Amino acid sequence: MRFEETLRDVQRRLETEAGLEAGTRRRLEEELRLFGDRMAERLEELRPGDVRDRRLVANTRELLTLDMLLRLATRSWLRRRSLVVDAFGYDPVEARNLEPLVATLVEKWFRADVRGVESIPEEGPALVVANHAGAIPFDGLVLSHSVRLHHPRRRDVRWLAENEAHHFPFFGALMSRLGAVRACPENAQALLERGQVVAVFPEGNTALRKTYGERYRLRRFGRGGAVKLALRAGVPIVPAAIVGGEETYPLLWRTQLFADWLGVPFLPVTPLFPLLGPLGLLPLPVRWRLVFGAPIRLELPPSAANDTAVVSRINEQVRGEVQALLAELLGRRRGVFW
Repeated sequence: MRFEETLRDVQRRLETEAGLEAGTRRRLEEELRLFGDRMAERLEELRPGDVRDRRLVANTRELLTLDMLLRLATRSWLRRRSLVVDAFGYDPVEARNLEPLVATLVEKWFRADVRGVESIPEEGPALVVANHAGAIPFDGLVLSHSVRLHHPRRRDVRWLAENEAHHFPFFGALMSRLGAVRACPENAQALLERGQVVAVFPEGNTALRKTYGERYRLRRFGRGGAVKLALRAGVPIVPAAIVGGEETYPLLWRTQLFADWLGVPFLPVTPLFPLLGPLGLLPLPVRWRLVFGAPIRLELPPSAANDTAVVSRINEQVRGEVQALLAELLGRRRGVFW
């Protein structure tokens, strides 16, 4: 089958690519393999009717095999990738190249106003716990860039992103390259052990489904996973509130139409999307505001993470701090765009 032959050819090219770091090659091979299998399955599910339909399916298969996959595996594409991509997908070369674009988005388009960033320790690991929102969540990126820009030690923040965000075409892969990490306790623990500042959004996937009418109403903070993580790692919790994400993509409702075909959990319906097509995905120029509260230092042994009552109490305390910071920000702002 032409599809399988092309995949084998891609693998042969990758194996002979001089100077490519082994881990990067393995990850790229796996991405290509999964992509090819996924597309092949979807095409096989189609039941073309007339000659025109059959020709369309055949042309699509040809495009996927000869154009898309080969483009991903060409030498020029590989040369643009860093050879020091970390275990979580962060690419310092691409992040540096995209820094002017990110800076324009955060500082000029969103005009992010940041307060209290000195609450994040100047050194050592810390856990930033913030509210989460947005049909397409920019909050991790905005928080990370703002801390690096305004913190006295210009600290880097790695943020945990749920699987649904990683599945969005292009957006998920791009966020990984810029510093996002798949949300799971093991990844967060590994980052904290390296002395990193880690941002988590305990509302999780439920926050991405909040409609505009539910904006800034905190959902449950899960079962206290962030608190358990802080207790086991012995790191302070820095509560944070972010205002602006809920209005950047005002979610009116969700639809499953074309969602499965695109490989995403749902398609957001906003005032501009899908009405204006791809142009409707342009984020609104909403003024973002971020505030960081005083760090919460947990003077408890790691074993306290196994005490449900203790975890629940601290979890509600952190949630209350974030909600209070949100109320403060919302009370001070004069409007959505200024």
